[in-house]
Amino acid sequence: MTAAPDRALRPGDAAPDFQLPAVSHQGTVSLDDYRGKKPVMVGLFRGLHCPFCRRQIASLAITRDKLAQEGVETVVIVNTPLDRARQYFQYRPTRMALASDPDVQTHRAFGLAQVVILPDSTDPRELHWPQTSTVAQLLATSINPTGELPEPMNLPAASELLNTRDGYELTDVDKQAHAAHGMQIDGHFLIDPAGIIRWAHVEAPENPNQFGRLPAEDEILAAARAVNR
Repeated sequence: MTAAPDRALRPGDAAPDFQLPAVSHQGTVSLDDYRGKKPVMVGLFRGLHCPFCRRQIASLAITRDKLAQEGVETVVIVNTPLDRARQYFQYRPTRMALASDPDVQTHRAFGLAQVVILPDSTDPRELHWPQTSTVAQLLATSINPTGELPEPMNLPAASELLNTRDGYELTDVDKQAHAAHGMQIDGHFLIDPAGIIRWAHVEAPENPNQFGRLPAEDEILAAARAVNR
């Protein structure tokens, strides 16, 4: 794995190599599995404790078949530990390649920030999203990225409500993943067979009110068609 860049990787950058434990089968998932063969859409998500991530993964699973028609493979990386991820996807199988990265090393290699929570007393001029935030700033958010909430809510309240609605009970493993990496930023990266990023979407690039927003399927498919031209 290459050293972490100081920003999210962009189109034109070389994608970092990765090799991670596979969730849906024994063995590994790596970028080399696709190098020189096919483009690959890599989705990097927080742990399965995050209801927005579970929705994003389910949405990408639908888009996966359309990407396959364009000759693009799909890989999903979650920072849930392997055994817990296997338990979850045993009941929600998918044809996407799934990998576990509980230490978010791949997220870091792609330059995806993990927001550091500073004291509420921090001078606002010293806050630099997405590198830093405060609990007060997160409690002041107003989000409803999937339209499921009765009204826009702050990020912690929205997460709690959706987990309750889903009947998703956080295990100790989920709670540990949330405590360690609960503010990890997600990202989608379309990588060509030569290993070059051709399209990218990074979650919440400007402010925390953008948390949980997905790239539109039309945007993803347009990028896939462009990479094969």
